Amino acid sequence: MADEVRLQKFMADCGVASRRACEELIASGRVKVNGRKITMQGVKINPINTQVEVDGQIISAIKTKTYIAFHKPKGVLSTMFDPEGRPCLGDYFGGFSERLFHAGRLDKESEGLIILTNDGAWSHESTHPSFGVEKTYLVQTDEPLPKGVFQTLQAGVELDDGLAKPISARQTSGMVELVIHEGRNQIVRRMFDSLGYPVVRLMRIAIGSIKLGELPSGKWRNLNDVETRSL
Repeated sequence: MADEVRLQKFMADCGVASRRACEELIASGRVKVNGRKITMQGVKINPINTQVEVDGQIISAIKTKTYIAFHKPKGVLSTMFDPEGRPCLGDYFGGFSERLFHAGRLDKESEGLIILTNDGAWSHESTHPSFGVEKTYLVQTDEPLPKGVFQTLQAGVELDDGLAKPISARQTSGMVELVIHEGRNQIVRRMFDSLGYPVVRLMRIAIGSIKLGELPSGKWRNLNDVETRSL
């Protein structure tokens, strides 16, 4: 007899969405277990003999898991569909037979590494702040930063939603390399705005040990086993 698992984890393993998004689907009443609507979190099921429906469609565990590193260009939305028809991730991955979703996001004006997968549990562990996965960015500001700003960055910048303190910040090739482990909305841009040095270019070059490397803008590659295990 299979071990019981939490409903949201099973849904994520089936490629429905990230675990957090699956929790939202449950809370909104869009999930049924053996014909009964479930709205409470933490329900456990036996995946062998339980029928789970999301929006009326029966879901099942995926047999092949996909992990993709993509170099998101500037101007592309971190979503698989945009009702306004703006450029988005779906323009690059809409032809995939499996349902992919992005692990983490970049704002429209940012570029660089974003990971797409059909493995919701892995996505949760690679992006949730509680797991402390480091993200590395290259930041170009509207003018060079004086040395004193780096000391201020290292000490932490007070934002409207709390202190933002990078793991490291250093000058490299005319840009700032910033390493953080947080995932607050546009936290990097807000840190530099607060210091009076607006960002003119922002590129994520690494998530944990997974590197963007020489991957061209708009191109993607499959992650290898070492990379997927590293997070």
